[in-house]
Amino acid sequence: MAGILLYARQLAKPLKLACASSDDVLAATGASRSRAYEIASQVCELLATLCRPPGRPPAEHVAPAPSLLAELRGEALRFVMAHPGCVQGGPERMHYAEPWRHFVLAWVERHAEMSLPELAAALCMPLGTLEDWLRAPPPAALKSDQDELDTQHEPDYDAKLALVETVLNAWHNWHGDFSAFCQHVRRNLRVEIGKTTIANILFTHGARKPARRRGRSRDEHALRGAFDTFFPGAQWVADGKRGEVVIDGEALHVNLELVIDAASDAAIGINVRDEEDSPALVAAFEDGIATTGEAPLALLVDNRPSNHTPVVEAALGDSMRIDATPARAQNKAHVEGAFGLFAQKLPPLVLDTTDPQALARSIALIVAMTFFRAFNRAPRRDRESRSRVELYAQDITPEQREAARDSLRERMRKQQLARETRAARLDPEVRALLDDAFVRLCLLDPERRVRDAIAGYPLDAIVDAIATFEAKQQRRSLPEGADARYLLGIVRNVHHVHEADAITQSLLRQRVSTRDHFLASLLTQRDTILAKPELDGRLDALTRQLVEADRELDRHFWLDSLLLVAPADQNARHDFARRCARRIHASFALGSHERHRLVRMLLRRLWQLD
Repeated sequence: MAGILLYARQLAKPLKLACASSDDVLAATGASRSRAYEIASQVCELLATLCRPPGRPPAEHVAPAPSLLAELRGEALRFVMAHPGCVQGGPERMHYAEPWRHFVLAWVERHAEMSLPELAAALCMPLGTLEDWLRAPPPAALKSDQDELDTQHEPDYDAKLALVETVLNAWHNWHGDFSAFCQHVRRNLRVEIGKTTIANILFTHGARKPARRRGRSRDEHALRGAFDTFFPGAQWVADGKRGEVVIDGEALHVNLELVIDAASDAAIGINVRDEEDSPALVAAFEDGIATTGEAPLALLVDNRPSNHTPVVEAALGDSMRIDATPARAQNKAHVEGAFGLFAQKLPPLVLDTTDPQALARSIALIVAMTFFRAFNRAPRRDRESRSRVELYAQDITPEQREAARDSLRERMRKQQLARETRAARLDPEVRALLDDAFVRLCLLDPERRVRDAIAGYPLDAIVDAIATFEAKQQRRSLPEGADARYLLGIVRNVHHVHEADAITQSLLRQRVSTRDHFLASLLTQRDTILAKPELDGRLDALTRQLVEADRELDRHFWLDSLLLVAPADQNARHDFARRCARRIHASFALGSHERHRLVRMLLRRLWQLD
């Protein structure tokens, strides 16, 4: 006790704390001076051993034995030898095919006791690549830097037949991607044909079906001329366009808000601001009134939420606000065409200034005003060489004005009735769900137009779309300017996919119930896979059949087959879903949209909402 008290005096002295003297300590304890100071020094040494972080000490990692590493590398080498083309490349860049990625994912799960650096070393792979696969990111676009080779000589019939058989046999045993296969055919098989020829051979014999791009819409010409035009001043069309001004090497963006008269195509109002928002539309509208001397009967705007705010309603006054047809830029052809001409005439704005943002707005406004003033006074060949100013100044009878007002008012009435009818049919719980989601995602929808449109879709499509939008927002992968309408587009696309899935599932259940000849081979394959003892083996085989299926019906069959091995426990089912998703995302032969669709289809089967 005397030693502890003496050491405490040493600690208290720098802190200026009151403490008993050494003589008082020795007198109170009856200890000898020499022994007490000896124990005090020992207390000082032992005190340092008591200061350590809370919690358990870190566990020491035991490095795997060299024999285990040799065994693992031998297993990986045997897999590569059995799957030619699954690993390719050089020391700077490697390319891995789907069978190798599936093998690695299952291999990592079996050897969870080893650290990722040790696993990467055993597989002779970069650690970063292995970590990326475990996160299942979207793949980078793989491009071939070798041009296609043309055939030098036209072979005879027997040579052609041998060439086709060589390509088909090599593709049947190939496990890499198509570009690498073309290089393999030319470099290793010595068949000097181009990529297009190889693709045609595989497609003609049903060995490979390339993805096709969507064609253009067939209603573009049929819908031309459907815009109702009355007289100058009856209806204006407003829209914004994002522009770029380079100041001192820095690219700054401004928004040009433009108002066009629908009848004369004259530019009425112009405003330049930093963003396309409600004040920009109001300023351009007021500029149009200052130019013409009176407000129009109606203003046509797009469905951007900033155009539906109370600020815009107050600025329009007696002018009616007409909404453009969703997903049809042709509905605003007047202003879109003006923007196109403006982009052709506008030179690059590269300036040097000490006040970049203010000068950017000023320069853009001056250029726009100069252009559209000349634009308005240019004669038009389709209007008897009259300019837009002359067309706008023509006399309008009261009867024409009143007829246009009645027609526009009737259009507004029909739109309002349609919105009220749709809102009355909506589920209040779904509307509450959307209200919470819009607040959480910071989406603007002052008149509930977008939310009511979304609420008309099934609940599972809405939930999937909200999750997709939120994930993109967190990963900062949303396109620039994405707003509530972008969420509506996701809901629409997901609903179409779900509807197609439901139809396919119904067909699949009917065929499985009858066990017709079409599914006999699939049922045999499934029974063989389910007979495997290890879960990893069943998962690898089922997901491989899923991603390699050529028919949509087959994919639904293999998705249902995955449910047969799914555990009933919820925690284990979450782990099962993650393992399946990793294997699906590692199948880079499918596009990213198709991989995400398969994962969503699997999750909808594991956890059904309705």
